[in-house]
Amino acid sequence: MKPTSHPSSEAASANITQRIQELGDWRGETLAHLRQLIHDTDPEIQEEWKWRGVPVWSHDGIVCTGESYKQVVKLTFARGAALKDPKKLFNSSLEGNVRRAIDLREGEKIDEAAFQQLIRAAVAANSAAHAQRAAKKK
Repeated sequence: MKPTSHPSSEAASANITQRIQELGDWRGETLAHLRQLIHDTDPEIQEEWKWRGVPVWSHDGIVCTGESYKQVVKLTFARGAALKDPKKLFNSSLEGNVRRAIDLREGEKIDEAAFQQLIRAAVAANSAAHAQRAAKKK
Protein backbone atom coordinates (compact mmCIF):
# COMPACT_ATOMS: atom_id res chain seq x y z
CA MET A 1 0.00 0.00 0.00
CA LYS A 2 1.18 3.49 -0.78
CA PRO A 3 1.74 5.71 2.21
CA THR A 4 -0.69 8.57 2.26
CA SER A 5 -0.07 12.09 3.43
CA HIS A 6 -3.43 12.34 5.21
CA PRO A 7 -2.81 11.74 8.94
CA SER A 8 -6.18 10.11 9.64
CA SER A 9 -5.64 7.73 6.71
CA GLU A 10 -2.22 6.81 8.07
CA ALA A 11 -3.74 6.07 11.48
CA ALA A 12 -6.53 4.05 9.86
CA SER A 13 -4.04 2.05 7.81
CA ALA A 14 -2.02 1.34 10.95
CA ASN A 15 -5.18 0.21 12.77
CA ILE A 16 -6.14 -2.09 9.90
CA THR A 17 -2.64 -3.58 9.82
CA GLN A 18 -2.81 -4.12 13.57
CA ARG A 19 -6.23 -5.79 13.28
CA ILE A 20 -4.89 -8.16 10.62
CA GLN A 21 -1.93 -9.06 12.85
CA GLU A 22 -4.15 -9.50 15.92
CA LEU A 23 -6.41 -11.92 14.08
CA GLY A 24 -3.35 -14.07 13.41
CA ASP A 25 -5.26 -16.79 11.56
CA TRP A 26 -7.05 -17.40 8.27
CA ARG A 27 -9.22 -14.33 8.89
CA GLY A 28 -6.18 -12.05 9.03
CA GLU A 29 -4.71 -13.66 5.93
CA THR A 30 -8.02 -13.29 4.09
CA LEU A 31 -8.50 -9.67 5.13
CA ALA A 32 -4.90 -8.85 4.15
CA HIS A 33 -5.36 -10.47 0.74
CA LEU A 34 -8.63 -8.63 0.08
CA ARG A 35 -7.06 -5.37 1.23
CA GLN A 36 -4.24 -5.85 -1.27
CA LEU A 37 -6.71 -6.61 -4.07
CA ILE A 38 -8.64 -3.44 -3.22
CA HIS A 39 -5.48 -1.32 -3.37
CA ASP A 40 -4.29 -3.03 -6.55
CA THR A 41 -7.65 -2.25 -8.15
CA ASP A 42 -7.83 1.38 -7.02
CA PRO A 43 -4.55 2.91 -5.87
CA GLU A 44 -6.45 6.09 -4.91
CA ILE A 45 -8.67 4.33 -2.38
CA GLN A 46 -8.58 5.71 1.16
CA GLU A 47 -8.55 3.59 4.28
CA GLU A 48 -10.67 4.61 7.23
CA TRP A 49 -11.32 3.19 10.70
CA LYS A 50 -14.95 3.63 11.74
CA TRP A 51 -17.61 2.41 14.11
CA ARG A 52 -15.30 1.31 16.90
CA GLY A 53 -12.96 -0.72 14.77
CA VAL A 54 -14.28 -1.48 11.30
CA PRO A 55 -11.88 -1.18 8.36
CA VAL A 56 -13.45 0.94 5.60
CA TRP A 57 -12.25 1.57 2.05
CA SER A 58 -13.54 4.76 0.45
CA HIS A 59 -13.32 6.62 -2.83
CA ASP A 60 -15.87 9.44 -3.18
CA GLY A 61 -17.80 7.61 -0.45
CA ILE A 62 -17.68 4.20 1.15
CA VAL A 63 -16.80 1.41 -1.26
CA CYS A 64 -16.82 -1.43 1.26
CA THR A 65 -16.13 -2.42 4.84
CA GLY A 66 -14.10 -5.40 6.01
CA GLU A 67 -15.38 -7.08 9.13
CA SER A 68 -14.07 -10.22 10.78
CA TYR A 69 -16.20 -12.63 12.76
CA LYS A 70 -15.50 -16.04 14.22
CA GLN A 71 -16.73 -17.91 11.13
CA VAL A 72 -16.47 -15.34 8.31
CA VAL A 73 -14.69 -12.36 6.88
CA LYS A 74 -17.45 -10.08 5.59
CA LEU A 75 -17.03 -7.40 2.95
CA THR A 76 -20.07 -5.16 2.85
CA PHE A 77 -20.49 -2.94 -0.20
CA ALA A 78 -22.33 0.27 0.67
CA ARG A 79 -24.07 0.48 -2.72
CA GLY A 80 -23.93 -3.22 -3.49
CA ALA A 81 -27.58 -3.59 -4.47
CA ALA A 82 -26.98 -1.21 -7.38
CA LEU A 83 -23.94 -3.10 -8.69
CA LYS A 84 -23.97 -5.80 -11.34
CA ASP A 85 -22.66 -9.06 -9.91
CA PRO A 86 -22.54 -11.51 -12.82
CA LYS A 87 -20.30 -13.97 -10.93
CA LYS A 88 -22.66 -13.94 -7.92
CA LEU A 89 -20.02 -13.01 -5.35
CA PHE A 90 -22.62 -11.37 -3.13
CA ASN A 91 -23.87 -14.09 -0.82
CA SER A 92 -25.04 -12.15 2.24
CA SER A 93 -27.31 -9.20 3.05
CA LEU A 94 -29.22 -9.94 -0.15
CA GLU A 95 -32.60 -8.79 1.13
CA GLY A 96 -31.79 -5.09 1.49
CA ASN A 97 -32.30 -2.30 -1.01
CA VAL A 98 -28.85 -0.75 -0.66
CA ARG A 99 -26.07 -2.95 0.72
CA ARG A 100 -24.75 -6.33 -0.34
CA ALA A 101 -22.04 -8.43 1.28
CA ILE A 102 -19.58 -11.17 0.53
CA ASP A 103 -19.01 -13.68 3.33
CA LEU A 104 -15.83 -15.73 3.06
CA ARG A 105 -15.33 -18.76 5.29
CA GLU A 106 -12.10 -20.53 6.12
CA GLY A 107 -10.63 -22.17 3.03
CA GLU A 108 -12.85 -20.33 0.55
CA LYS A 109 -11.21 -18.43 -2.29
CA ILE A 110 -12.63 -15.40 -4.02
CA ASP A 111 -12.79 -14.92 -7.77
CA GLU A 112 -10.19 -12.15 -7.81
CA ALA A 113 -11.11 -10.73 -11.23
CA ALA A 114 -14.81 -10.60 -10.33
CA PHE A 115 -14.01 -9.02 -6.96
CA GLN A 116 -11.86 -6.37 -8.59
CA GLN A 117 -14.67 -5.66 -11.06
CA LEU A 118 -17.03 -5.09 -8.11
CA ILE A 119 -14.51 -2.67 -6.58
CA ARG A 120 -14.23 -0.77 -9.88
CA ALA A 121 -18.03 -0.66 -10.22
CA ALA A 122 -18.46 0.57 -6.65
CA VAL A 123 -15.89 3.33 -7.18
CA ALA A 124 -17.59 4.32 -10.44
CA ALA A 125 -21.00 4.46 -8.72
CA ASN A 126 -19.58 6.59 -5.91
CA SER A 127 -17.82 8.92 -8.35
CA ALA A 128 -21.00 9.36 -10.40
CA ALA A 129 -23.02 10.17 -7.27
CA HIS A 130 -20.29 12.56 -6.11
CA ALA A 131 -20.33 14.34 -9.49
CA GLN A 132 -24.13 14.65 -9.36
CA ARG A 133 -23.97 16.19 -5.89
CA ALA A 134 -21.29 18.63 -7.05
CA ALA A 135 -23.35 19.61 -10.11
CA LYS A 136 -26.40 20.34 -7.95
CA LYS A 137 -24.36 22.73 -5.81
CA LYS A 138 -23.49 24.88 -8.83
